[in-house]
Parts: sequence; structure tokens; C-alpha cells
Amino acid sequence: MVKRGSSIGFFGIFGRSEDMRRLDEALRRAGLHPAQVPEGVKLAAVGLMAGEEMQEPPPTAYPSVGELMAFCALGADLFAHENGEARLAAATRRVEAALEAGEGRDAEIILLMLHAKLIHPALGDHYDIRAESED
Repeated sequence: MVKRGSSIGFFGIFGRSEDMRRLDEALRRAGLHPAQVPEGVKLAAVGLMAGEEMQEPPPTAYPSVGELMAFCALGADLFAHENGEARLAAATRRVEAALEAGEGRDAEIILLMLHAKLIHPALGDHYDIRAESED
């Protein structure tokens, strides 16, 4: 995780870490209530943002990640309703580029959302996003 340590708080005694508050705010601004995303998923997203260098993500990184997570969870229609057509087009381009590349932070966030079962069914169908089981 991040050097200073991410924290989700504990019984209201200890506060949430700054990185978790920033991600919650980014999700909220993108139209997705933070309570709809499990804390473990948010912790993992912050870890992905920190990267291998384990550096604190800059404040400017959170809106982009929150927007992509919101797009994945809300689907195109609700995301467009909350954010407008221009942001929908930008999010759609990001998803398409990430799926084409198969790597990078956006691809990792999409994979995280998939494994957390937070990919909107219509997006999963449209982009054929699915996890293959090894049965």
C-alpha cells in the first residue's frame, strides 16, 4: 500500500486516511456513492494508484480513477445522466483503450471492478468483459 498507510477508520475512533477520503470524494463527484464500493476494493484501487514505487498518488490522480470506477459500476446510461455526454465519451474511450492494451492502470482498475463483481451487466456484455473460470 501507500507509504503512510491507507486507513478505513475504526469504529469512528480513527479517521479515514487522506487517500481514502480523496477516492470517496472522486467516486461521489462521478455519481457513485462511496458506500456502493466495498472498502477492500477502494483500498486495492489506492494501491494500484500507488504503483510498484509505492508512492503517494497525487491529488489529481483520484478524479480519473473515481470516474473510471463509477463508469464501470453505473453503466453508460446512468453515468451519462450523472456526468454528461462528454465525460461518457471520455470514459468509453478509456475503457476501449484499456481493453485493447490489456495492461496499464485503467486495465487494472477494470479488472479490479470485474473481480469485485462491480461491472455493470450492460458494460460486461457490450465489451465482453468477463472472468474465465478454470473449472
